[in-house]
Amino acid sequence: MTVRSKLGLSKNKIAKARGLAREVTGPVQDFINTHTTVTIERATLRLLGADGANSDGVPVPNLAAEHCKETLSGGAAKYYINALEKLSKSPDELNKEIAAGLDISKIEFTDEERIHRKAAALIAGLDKRIAANVAHRDRKLKEGADKLKSPLIYVIVATGNIHEDVKQARAAAGQGADIIAVIRTTGQSLLDYVPYGATTEGFGGTYATQENFRIMRAALDEAGAKEKRYIRLVNYCSGLCMPEIAAMGAMERLDMMLNDSMYGILFRDINMYRTFTDQFFSRMINTAADIIINTGEDNYLTTSDAIEKAHTVLASQLINEQFAKSAGMPERLMGLGHAFEINPDTKNGFLYEYAQALMAREIFPNHPLKYMPPTKFMTGNIFKGYAMNTLFNFISKATNQSIALLGMLTEAIHTPYLQDRALAIENAVYVHNNLADFFSEVEFKKNGIMVKRAKAVLDETILMLADVRKRDLFEAIETGMFADIKRPRNGGKGFDGVFEKTKDYYNPVEEYLKKKLNIVKRKA
Repeated sequence: MTVRSKLGLSKNKIAKARGLAREVTGPVQDFINTHTTVTIERATLRLLGADGANSDGVPVPNLAAEHCKETLSGGAAKYYINALEKLSKSPDELNKEIAAGLDISKIEFTDEERIHRKAAALIAGLDKRIAANVAHRDRKLKEGADKLKSPLIYVIVATGNIHEDVKQARAAAGQGADIIAVIRTTGQSLLDYVPYGATTEGFGGTYATQENFRIMRAALDEAGAKEKRYIRLVNYCSGLCMPEIAAMGAMERLDMMLNDSMYGILFRDINMYRTFTDQFFSRMINTAADIIINTGEDNYLTTSDAIEKAHTVLASQLINEQFAKSAGMPERLMGLGHAFEINPDTKNGFLYEYAQALMAREIFPNHPLKYMPPTKFMTGNIFKGYAMNTLFNFISKATNQSIALLGMLTEAIHTPYLQDRALAIENAVYVHNNLADFFSEVEFKKNGIMVKRAKAVLDETILMLADVRKRDLFEAIETGMFADIKRPRNGGKGFDGVFEKTKDYYNPVEEYLKKKLNIVKRKA
């Protein structure tokens, strides 16, 4: 879609910035193409049918991957598929035996033809399941098309108990929310396994498990039927288990997933090689399941000044876009993030916020941008907070954002009360309705504050990306160019779970995804 720039942004400069981002991500993609990780192998096992846990709660995919740990660089799938064939077991039967102690790496191999034939059958079942989820979502969205809002109203639930989350999610849907995000329990991104089953105890959020996904999906489908519109479900696939949680989301029909190429590196100290490799595989899964990703550029502004470092947000958006394209993802699924985080005491701060949000919209016209509310400068003054959220809602509508995560009265103080969420939705609906056609009505001074601001940010972004290209992305992260946070390339969590693929590496799920998404290996 071609959009006339109200900010007078140069098409040539935007193209230059994109070209630089492509050059920055290229060498990283070369590394990704030749490596796998322990969680990619576990995600592969999950998509082939591995599920369940042993009596100690250790997930079957972890048990199976641990059996194959000495040969993971060649892929874990062949061991699992071989066990299915040699033992004449269904995935459910084999999973129970693995949970009981069966070591699949000790089973003598059958011939490759049988393994490949069985893999093809399992992949056909996987494809059918994912296609059915996509078709169901599309049908329901079409049925409720007359009730779609712009931007979509996104709220969170975070009780720690999935059953309590369901109650709050149903209430939010009834109040007008379009998207429900179930916040994960604090620290889950650092767990190198996915807990099994429904959970009722979490801190600051609820564990992301496949059963919890299933429970919330069913609840939102019921709520959607009552409201006569489809309610989207969101969870987080960032962290050490990014591909596995993406796999669970694809199977249980989640609609959006938090998935950033650098968030885990910067904000969770997860090894950069691990994160870059994992995000590629997880994004292929997301794309195959037609799941919109949400990137995490809003987090940059929690550690950096939103005016001084606005260009780092745009640079990261462009990098996230290129990594997503490498994973076969169309722009309509790239929910790039940004945020309303300028110090409220800044003179003309609203104009700067407006300029930065509109700049993102103009540079990424086809993307479902996710705009985040003020959090950094929220205090116990709920009245000022409500005023800040109103300005955020104004800009969300005035710049045609796609997804607006609503701010709450008690943001950053405690998990929101039901009434906090209700008031937030009421505020957004009021502001968005009163600004229905504002975007098409307003124009800006050619040399005004907003135009100058947007142009300056774009120029700074080009300079930054040129510097990153000169250093390479790994060194740029090591030297703190993003979010003012430094991370070592050979340090961080999960580094020991990265493996260079052998020449005979076998992963039928990866082959299926690349074929389905028409991903061609980049020429170095």
